[in-house]
Amino acid sequence: MGAHIVDTEAYKGSPLPTRYSGDMQLEFDGEVFRWSAREQDWFFVALPPDLSAEIREIPRPQRGFGSVRVLAQIGVTQWRTSIFPDASRGAYILPLKRAVRDAERIDDEALVTVTVDVLDA
Repeated sequence: MGAHIVDTEAYKGSPLPTRYSGDMQLEFDGEVFRWSAREQDWFFVALPPDLSAEIREIPRPQRGFGSVRVLAQIGVTQWRTSIFPDASRGAYILPLKRAVRDAERIDDEALVTVTVDVLDA
């Protein structure tokens, strides 16, 4: 089964590659964690601190909240999103939307293997 992209409607007019091969591609294992806010829960996986440090060194345009655009993949599910710095962890965190969690059957505290292509590199 090949890779598939979640939520392509959000990217009308912007072709999504089957596999992007940018200047900076990272792969890591991480544990999914839940952040409860107001009325709904959000799910994330933290990038390792050493990889986060490498990303911080990339010269790139300044984006809101210090975000960095990425193409992420878990299993066969691929999507465009942004990673955000989390000062309490000293690392970037990757949001996992429900469509991704459902497609890959990811539960809270699951261990996942993530590939991230940094699009702002």
